Amino acid sequence: MNAFVRARAILIDPAAAWPGIEKDIGDPAYLLSRYVAVLALIPALSSFVGATLIGVIAPSGATLRVDLFDGLFGAIFNYATSCAIVLLLGLIIDLLAPLFGGRRDFESAFKLGVYSFTPLWLAGLFLLLPGLRFLLLTGVYGIYLFWLGVPRLTKVPEGQAANFTVIVVICAGGLLYGAALAQRMLFGTPGL
Repeated sequence: MNAFVRARAILIDPAAAWPGIEKDIGDPAYLLSRYVAVLALIPALSSFVGATLIGVIAPSGATLRVDLFDGLFGAIFNYATSCAIVLLLGLIIDLLAPLFGGRRDFESAFKLGVYSFTPLWLAGLFLLLPGLRFLLLTGVYGIYLFWLGVPRLTKVPEGQAANFTVIVVICAGGLLYGAALAQRMLFGTPGL
């Protein structure tokens, strides 16, 4: 599987991409190594370059940069937490689906979580320039992707898909916030 071809397909025509994703191999190790490992590098590397090499201009006019080692360890932490968050999100989706009339299937739940994170990982490019961080909001498109994929992959009825999506988005937001806060506290670098 080519990660960028799949990312393009899910971003441009998600309604057509989800049926193909449903039939794909859902092995978490396969998806982690072929898709997540590639796309999660984008925000990790971008934040490293943005925080350590480019820096931020302070109100005083000075350019502030993060220490090279803190930036490197922050990028590694960012990369590892991206993989962990998607795994945890897959577990959350798998556990919550029956409560909304869906079925438990970790492979499908994991695929739903992984492919819904695609816009956020690609928006990680905006971490290169600190003034463009606000453009990470384009990653919110992943909520729409998730909502479209819920009935197909988890078999949650369409009438419950919006409620299910809201609950999972709150969980994902909490995981992302916790990881970003931990990264900021440990390494002084901004997290995704």
